[in-house]
Amino acid sequence: MNNSSIDISSAIERRRRISFGVTLLVVGLVIYLLFGSNTKPGSLTTFGLNLLGSQAIEVSDLVIPALPAVHLMAAIAVFTGAYQLARGVRSTGWLIGILAFTFVFAFLMWAAQDKSFNLTGMLQSSLVRATPIALAALCGVISERAAVINIGIEGIMLMSALVAVVTATVSGSLYVGLVSAIIMGGLVAAFHAFLVIRFKVDQIISGVAINIFGAGATSFISSRFMAHATDKLNNSGTFPIIAIPGLSKIPVLGPVLFENNLIVYLTILLVIVMHIMLFYTPWGLRTRAVGEHPKAADTLGVNVYFMRFVNVTLGGMIAGLGGAYFTIGSVGRFDEIMTAGKGFIGLAAMVFGNWNPIGAYTSSLIFGFADSLQVKLQILRVPIPSEFLLMAPYIVTMIILTGVVGRAIPPAADGQPYEK
Repeated sequence: MNNSSIDISSAIERRRRISFGVTLLVVGLVIYLLFGSNTKPGSLTTFGLNLLGSQAIEVSDLVIPALPAVHLMAAIAVFTGAYQLARGVRSTGWLIGILAFTFVFAFLMWAAQDKSFNLTGMLQSSLVRATPIALAALCGVISERAAVINIGIEGIMLMSALVAVVTATVSGSLYVGLVSAIIMGGLVAAFHAFLVIRFKVDQIISGVAINIFGAGATSFISSRFMAHATDKLNNSGTFPIIAIPGLSKIPVLGPVLFENNLIVYLTILLVIVMHIMLFYTPWGLRTRAVGEHPKAADTLGVNVYFMRFVNVTLGGMIAGLGGAYFTIGSVGRFDEIMTAGKGFIGLAAMVFGNWNPIGAYTSSLIFGFADSLQVKLQILRVPIPSEFLLMAPYIVTMIILTGVVGRAIPPAADGQPYEK
């Protein structure tokens, strides 16, 4: 590496250190002025740690003095910002985590002062709401690791959601609906793969076409047929909550992790399996080789076209599972455009997670938390317009993407058609 490259790298690192340091200082100041000045001295915030109807052992609620806690969060943010400016921390993940934790915790202390806020319920809701986002992110990970961009996840999930509820209602079996949704997702993704791999169609255009078709077709079918035959076509019911014996009795963690429905458990299992497959098996090595340097992989005997086709199809099946969550895993019926942008948020989680299954899932939990938080704040009647609260998950998406642009490195051949 020559001297000019080193100078550019050091300049970028210095700017990043300064920007993070200043941001943390500003956040600390905002916490102190905005939340500290509007929190009443002597007020208490109660965090409920028990969930109604849960099998978990009950524990005492957590009661915290609101004003000292807000001041502590401001002090932590300011101290971290000053340390970042003086010494610098290379792990931006830790900095983003501290920034998010201090601001959100101070916000909750202010919003729930002299009130009770069920923390366990919100954490469980965050995990559940993160499930479709995580499945969309996993679809993106497995596709883009093989260098095929699939932004048609939203359309795939919509079509799979509709197929899931119709087949489950007609057959009377939720499992038939689940399998049908997975097959539908795989078929649509396979069509996308066929277009972009065989005919070299622009991958973005193909994905957009799937989204447009999915939104239009499902809305037409829903209004034309399902609205007039709800009991026959759009009333599937949902998977029941499965409590894992023993583990579900653990306080706080039990209701959050071990009292969920089948699709939530399958998502967690998929994250683990995909991580092992991608990084510890020959299939994963070939997938990553195809995504990074397809010509070298082809030279070594890897069928680039086949690997890409299989990965995109598998990704579509995962997105199909995500679509099933919206109907048979959540509300038991189909509503128009019910995915509400979760496919696109999943792509943001994929980028923030650096194209890693565990990272993508962790990022999805952040978006799920933002989605759950806006619902809880409406219940608390926080003096913030409901329209702004509904924007919370999308604002978080933009903030996170702004923070990772330029640092998240996709597979080298991502989006590039391969010519033998």
